[in-house]
Amino acid sequence: MRDEIVYIRLRHRYQATRSQIIKIGDIAQIVCSKDLRGSIGEITIHQVKPEDKKLIVIDIMKVIRAINIKFPLVEVQAFGDAEAIVEVYLEKKSFKPIFFIGVWLLLFTGAGLAIMNFHEDVNMLEVHQKLYEIITGQENPRPLILQIPYSIGLGFGMILFFNHLFKKRINEEPSPLEVEMFNYQQALDHYISIHENSESEKKNNDT
Repeated sequence: MRDEIVYIRLRHRYQATRSQIIKIGDIAQIVCSKDLRGSIGEITIHQVKPEDKKLIVIDIMKVIRAINIKFPLVEVQAFGDAEAIVEVYLEKKSFKPIFFIGVWLLLFTGAGLAIMNFHEDVNMLEVHQKLYEIITGQENPRPLILQIPYSIGLGFGMILFFNHLFKKRINEEPSPLEVEMFNYQQALDHYISIHENSESEKKNNDT
């Protein structure tokens, strides 16, 4: 295998288990001849150890170095992200009904108080009373004919806004919450990549 070009692109994220041997084929897309692709894909790049953190960053330079050790005459060209983040999968904890009910009640109460405080701040009761008077010409301290549909519509509006009804998605469009979570995950991954690389450089300089 002389002067063959290998094109490699790291996957952004890969989920591994405890003590798993991670190979280049697990964390990267490889484009080259079939035989060489299989050999490069089987090269071990990292083994998950008990002392490893939940998130492990594998740099493209480490991958190129591992390929060049085994195939010194191969030219490697990298594309895409410079790091792949390996997330070590931890065993799920057993379901605890009391904990679940406690969290649910806390979130339900907090959301309810937030909505009620908002309506109190904007004086929504007075708005409904004024609307009722404008429409009917009569005063009513409790315009339920407006308040009940408004409350139902508020619930449906939240469902449409978050684009989910329990686990069922209403349509293919991502919700604003999912977009914000995606942006947060991207920023978090970027921070982890920079932080872990600086820590690795520090360790290499110390040694």
